[in-house]
This record gives sequence, structure tokens and C-alpha cells, in this order.
Amino acid sequence: MVHDDHLGTLQAVAALGFEPVGLDPVSVADPASVAARVFREQCVVSEQPDGRGPTTGRGYDGQAYLSVPIRYAAPGAPARCVGVISFTDRAAGGPFSEGDKRLVAAIANLVGVAIEHARLVDRERTGERVRRELQLAADLQLRILPSPAVLHGDAQVAARCIPAEWVGGDFYTFARLGRGRVGVMIGDVSSHGFSAALVMALVVSAAGIHAGASVTPDETLTAMLESLAPELARTEMYLTAFYGVVDPAGTLTYSNAGHPHAFRLGTGAPERLDATAPPLGLAAAGDIGRRQVPWARDDLLCLWTDGLADARAVGGEPFGEGRILDAIARRRERAPEEIVSGVMEDVDRFAQRRGDDRTLVVLRL
Repeated sequence: MVHDDHLGTLQAVAALGFEPVGLDPVSVADPASVAARVFREQCVVSEQPDGRGPTTGRGYDGQAYLSVPIRYAAPGAPARCVGVISFTDRAAGGPFSEGDKRLVAAIANLVGVAIEHARLVDRERTGERVRRELQLAADLQLRILPSPAVLHGDAQVAARCIPAEWVGGDFYTFARLGRGRVGVMIGDVSSHGFSAALVMALVVSAAGIHAGASVTPDETLTAMLESLAPELARTEMYLTAFYGVVDPAGTLTYSNAGHPHAFRLGTGAPERLDATAPPLGLAAAGDIGRRQVPWARDDLLCLWTDGLADARAVGGEPFGEGRILDAIARRRERAPEEIVSGVMEDVDRFAQRRGDDRTLVVLRL
């Protein structure tokens, strides 16, 4: 009989002399069960009934029986009971001897090793299947995010999104809006992991629908909020989102729903693109405003999420917004792909452990 850790029962899994199929599991707390007593006390029970009928409340009516705990001890750990092996009615008659008990105890130890090995193999198979499914989920999420190639010919753009877990809540997306205008969005769903990833997928889908159908960034974010409001209310989540439209005629028009890390880098000091609304899920539809700033041909639009600035070294010091801006400025004349790769490498060297999703987008017309 093998112990089921979750149910707290002993289940007959193998037998000789009768079929175990259909036998009810035995609770390890059953006071009338010899097997349950052997399991609880991890003791050997051997008796020779007097032949006048059942010896216990469970109806053991053989001429003799022997029950031995099946134990397993992992290296460096105390032995624990994983089941019980029982025998009745010696072929030669009479009670089970001390030699019988020692032999069965030795066999029980080998059985314990076999049971634990089988369980480890099963757990490893389950773990490998889960890992494959998690990797598939991660691959699918990355495929949701668009390739920078969608803006080829209108802009040079590079993006990197690295979740803290298998999947995350950071996102970005791009849109070609005609006459050389391009739209760029970045956002961060509160929390991370699978719940945030599901909301993130809905957000990217909504952004793709509404960006092309709206005239201004505030209209886009308002339409997204209206379509996402039921899901955000149900999950009690919210998200920050920045959406900017860069026009080669010389303007950047944007709406910023509580996203703190959005900058225009020109020839002078970095210009923060301040929030025009609270995060989506906390803002009302009419609260989303927009702003417009000048845009020079060589300007950079730099967007990132909290996980990049909050990345912490072993001592707890955050990488910080200033270091990110300095890292971008040092590489300002390079292609966006080189800028993004260099900054992400700087952050990884500073803080190898990821406490949050890390996303960075850099665009130049």
C-alpha cells in the first residue's frame, strides 16, 4: 500500500494472491487498521491469531500476518514512511519469524527507494511539461509585440522587453499613420506574471485597433480605456501608457496616462514628457489630455518602464533614471538598436536579478 500525501490515505497498488482492484483506500488515521497503525508508528506488527475469527475490526482472519513500514530516507534527511507492505499465512504455517521480519524490512527499504524514484521521475516529467508550456507562453507573448520593422522607411526604432518571470505586463506597439507620421506606445500593467500578461495581451490588441482609427493620441487612449474598462475593473488592475505621434513636419504630439519614464532627447538637456492623465483604470475617460512639443530631425524618443530604473544592485542601490539618460546620451549618435543593446547591457551588469519587467524603446525618424 502506498501513501497518498494529498488525501492522507493508503492505497493498495500491488498484490499477490488476490486482486487489489476495487479496494477502498485506508485513512492513515483509521484506528482499526493494522496498516494505518504501522504507517503512523513506523513499527513492525506481527501476530499469530488464534483461529477463532477476525483479529481486528477490519476482519483480518488469516492464520498469521506481518506488516512492515516502507520507508525512504533522502541523503541527510530522516527516514519517512511512504507505504506499508503486509503478508498473511506463511506457506509453512506458524508465525512469522525474526528472520522473516528482517528480510521483509530489507525488501521494504528497496521498495521505498523504487517508489520515491518513480515519484521523482513523474515530477520531473511534469516539471518539464510545465517548463515547455511556460516557454511557449513566453514565446507567444513576445510574438504579440510588433517588430520594429513595421516602421521601416519612416523611422529607426529599437525595442527590448524582458519579463521578470516567464511572462509579464510590459508592452509596446507601433503604428504607421501616413505621410511619414509614426505612433509609438509603451505601457506597464500593474503587477506582473500571468494575470498581468493576459491584460497586456488585451491592451496590445486594443491599441492596434484604436491607434489607426483615432486622430489624436488622447482619442486613442480614451478609446482604449473605454474598451478595457470592464476587464480592468474585474481584475482590479490599472496600467500606465504613453502614446506619442511623431510628425516629420516637426512636432511630437502625445498623451501620457501616468507613465513616468518618457523623454525627448535633443541637443540640449533631456525633456521629460509629463503625464497628461492618471493611469488607465484610475482615470475617467474625459480626463485624458494631450500636449505637443517641437521635434527636430535628429531627436530621440526614449521610453522605458519602472523595471529598468528600479533595477537594484546587490546593496539595494537602484540603477536610476539618471544613469539611463546618461547611458543613452553617451550613445546618442549611434543607431537605436545599438543604444538599446548598450543600455540593457549596462543595467544587466549593474543588477543581474530582475525584480520587475524591463522594457526600453528608442526611436529616431
